[in-house]
Amino acid sequence: MLACTMNPPTAHKLWYRHLYVQVLVAVALGIAVGYFRPAFGEALKPLGDGFIKLIKMMIAPIIFCTVVHGIASMSDLKKLGRLGMKTLLYFEVVSTVALVIGLIVVNVLQPGVGFHHSASAGDVATAQTFASKAHTLSTVEFLLNIIPTTFFDAFASGDLLPVLLVSILTGFAISGMGAHAAPVLRAVTFGSEIFFKILSFVVRLAPLGALGAMAFTVGKYGFGSLANLFALMAGFYLTAIIFVLIVLGSIARVAGFSILRFLAYIKDELILVLGTSSSETALPGIMQKLRRLGCAESTVGLVIPTGYSFNLDGTNIYMAMAAIFLAQATNAHLDLHHQITLLLVAMISSKGASGVTGAGFVALAATLAVVPGIPVESLALLVGIDRFMSECRSITNLIGNGVATVVISRWENEITPTQLRAALAAPRTI
Repeated sequence: MLACTMNPPTAHKLWYRHLYVQVLVAVALGIAVGYFRPAFGEALKPLGDGFIKLIKMMIAPIIFCTVVHGIASMSDLKKLGRLGMKTLLYFEVVSTVALVIGLIVVNVLQPGVGFHHSASAGDVATAQTFASKAHTLSTVEFLLNIIPTTFFDAFASGDLLPVLLVSILTGFAISGMGAHAAPVLRAVTFGSEIFFKILSFVVRLAPLGALGAMAFTVGKYGFGSLANLFALMAGFYLTAIIFVLIVLGSIARVAGFSILRFLAYIKDELILVLGTSSSETALPGIMQKLRRLGCAESTVGLVIPTGYSFNLDGTNIYMAMAAIFLAQATNAHLDLHHQITLLLVAMISSKGASGVTGAGFVALAATLAVVPGIPVESLALLVGIDRFMSECRSITNLIGNGVATVVISRWENEITPTQLRAALAAPRTI
């Protein structure tokens, strides 16, 4: 203790060694490369894709180990059912609030009124591709797809819900083994440590992934695509900030912690998502940090994976605002009845599109297909800026699921406000 006091430079990591600093520098460099050398920027796409694939490779085994150990160690298995009901209720309420706020803001700002834009043939083709995916979605198929073909197929598919299903079943099976459960749990613990160690190696490549992803985005779409659509983007970012600071901030305050402290605690993950445009890249890291806060392993293992399918706050805000924007841009009049219908459809389609590539775009296409008057082909207007808006969607989704986990842990009395504030005041970085 005395040594730390007398020699503070050794107690703190140098600024350039922090992951979030490295990723921010890489993002800035990627923007510069994409702007000044667009062809070279597009060629760097494999860096971003490769990093995201490396992270996704670790998600399924980490979730499996976390959920299995949490459930098998749970003395009261009735808690799992209670936890699940609280989680789904919280998700539905907060997701609906996100949709309503998006509708209100876009109606006030009216960014699509007087909009004139001609989409390229390539953008129209891309929009039609997403629309065709949306028509294939159904609630029954979505539920059946949660059940994997085989036990190991859950890990091969890359979808989170099948992994969550087999993890819960395995956890229950181990909990019923009695005295024989102890060595199995030790093996699961060792496996978890191995996977997190691999993750610590992979996450060091985050600056390269952010550089490649940002250089490709700017190189391919450029800043020119933002000019005419800046009003929608600004409104969306503003709405997301309002939702995080006011809605989630109020929820956090009631639960006994500061939303700003929490954002500072997960800054590495937020910067990682900003650079890669994918909230999945931060999933293992935020699970680890939530456990450090004191959230139970079973709560983290259930809430976070489920939230990635049922609690997409950023996606919900985007869907509400984008749909009304397209109605304004195409001069399609939507009265209150139509907007309520859009709200109800979006509540369902935002869940049904989980696990599909470009889920936010697919869910929006599914919503437009039901609401009359808005041509699905108008999605082409958003193709050029979707990549830029996906950062905000993903960051908001990540924050929403992180706050949900802490709040539900508080409901379950797993951590006290005093412990929570103390942990947030002295965060550890990757």
